[in-house]
Amino acid sequence: MSNLVIIAKVLTAEDFAPFGDVLEVDGPPDKIINQGMCGRHHDLARLDFSEGRAGISLFDAKARTLPHTVDMVERHPDGSQAFIPVDGVPMLVVVADDADGEPVNLKAFVSQPGQSINLHRGTWHGVLAPLGGPGRYMVVDRIGDGANLEEHWFPAPYVVEAPES
Repeated sequence: MSNLVIIAKVLTAEDFAPFGDVLEVDGPPDKIINQGMCGRHHDLARLDFSEGRAGISLFDAKARTLPHTVDMVERHPDGSQAFIPVDGVPMLVVVADDADGEPVNLKAFVSQPGQSINLHRGTWHGVLAPLGGPGRYMVVDRIGDGANLEEHWFPAPYVVEAPES
C-alpha cells in the first residue's frame, strides 16, 4: 500500500473550529486589570472534563520535520487537551473527523507564532510534533482515574507535507 499524502495548512481558528480552539490574541483585550497595566484576553478555550480535575503538565518534545509520517492518532474521551508553547516552537497539528469510532478525513495544520490549541474532548489527533527544533509545551488536560486514551493505528501511514507557499 502506498502512503496517503496530506498537505498541511496554516492554522486558523476557522479551519480548526470543528476540532478545537485556537488560542491567540486577536484584537484588544476584553478587560484591563492590574491598575491598567495588564490586558486580559478572557476565556479563550472550552475546557471540558468528565470526572477528574484539570491539571497542568510540562511536555518536552523532540523535533519533527516535514514530511512527517502519521501512522497513529489518539483521542481522549474524558477531557479536552490544550497545548501551549512555552518557547515559541511551532507545532504540526494533525486531527481527524470521527466516523463511528474510526478516524477519517485527516487534516494537518502548522501553528504560527503566538498560537496555542485546545483539542475538544474526543477529537482524534496526532502526537505532539514540534517543527524546527525541540519544544516545551504546557499542557492542560484531565487528571483522574480511568483510561482516557484511545489509539488508532493505520494500516498504511499518512505523510504530511509542508504547506504550499
